[in-house]
Amino acid sequence: MLRDARPGDEPGILACIQALAVYEREPDAVQNTIEALEATLFGPAPQAFAHVVERDGQVVGIAIWFLTYSTWTGRHGVWLEDLFVDEGQRCLGYGKALIASLAAVCVERGYSRLEWSVLDWNAPAIGFYRSIGAVPMSEWTTQRLVGDELAALAAAV
Repeated sequence: MLRDARPGDEPGILACIQALAVYEREPDAVQNTIEALEATLFGPAPQAFAHVVERDGQVVGIAIWFLTYSTWTGRHGVWLEDLFVDEGQRCLGYGKALIASLAAVCVERGYSRLEWSVLDWNAPAIGFYRSIGAVPMSEWTTQRLVGDELAALAAAV
């Protein structure tokens, strides 16, 4: 069953995040916690949102997302941060259903874009994304500041 995440889903969501990190060859990178997910997704001012696929009482798929804003269109969009379906539950349409649910959010709310990134080596995901009509933004390169560089730049203010 596809649905919006609700309080109590945090352990299943975190398990999916950890499994995604293993798949993406970063098994020790997850610092997230059940408490952080609870605050982020269900606190007084949620900053991110999640849709889940539940099967037999367990979360087996997630789409974690947040709002973006386009200065060019003057409208919000959705950034899909993580899409994951448990390996044993793949090829059942859950991934497509999760992305379709975000497309529906965009259409219902008048948002202009649904965007995400994918690792260059993740051929199965890239193939899936092409099959649903997604196109690469090859002229754009993601930039990131973390750790010491982030702190150093912040100190320059």
